[in-house]
Amino acid sequence: MEIKNIKRIVELMKANELTEFSMKDEDFELAMKRGNGEPQVVVTQAAAAPVAAAPAAAPAAAPAEAAPAVDEDDGLIEIPSPIVGTFYRKPAPDADNFCEVGTEVTPDSVVCIVEAMKVMNEIKAEVKGTIKKVLVDDAAPVQYGQPLFLVDPK
Repeated sequence: MEIKNIKRIVELMKANELTEFSMKDEDFELAMKRGNGEPQVVVTQAAAAPVAAAPAAAPAAAPAEAAPAVDEDDGLIEIPSPIVGTFYRKPAPDADNFCEVGTEVTPDSVVCIVEAMKVMNEIKAEVKGTIKKVLVDDAAPVQYGQPLFLVDPK
């Protein structure tokens, strides 16, 4: 996708007061989120597996996934991925994981890294509690809003 097309999408988002937009194609994936008046753009190349085309109504469902959801069945809070990219549990191959099951976290605790377009983005817990489950394997691709960890807030 050319930059002029991305700029056009940003202008359409502004004109229609949209805060989020996502689109998948065979060759790429585009996810944008506006906040504080500035759009954030993430574009990634598709993995080897074919990607099915999403229906037009799919982007409207994205805001429900953006906030950490509380699972009422067991009271655990999800830490979702804020971007599309590759999930890493540690800062370097020879380093220890940021957190393990049983680790106490605060809202400012870094729990993982999601790499997007060669940029390493530190992901913070944004909740206080204890890590109860790691939901993604190290070096696995993740989608926007995909749960990464489950935290017990007690």
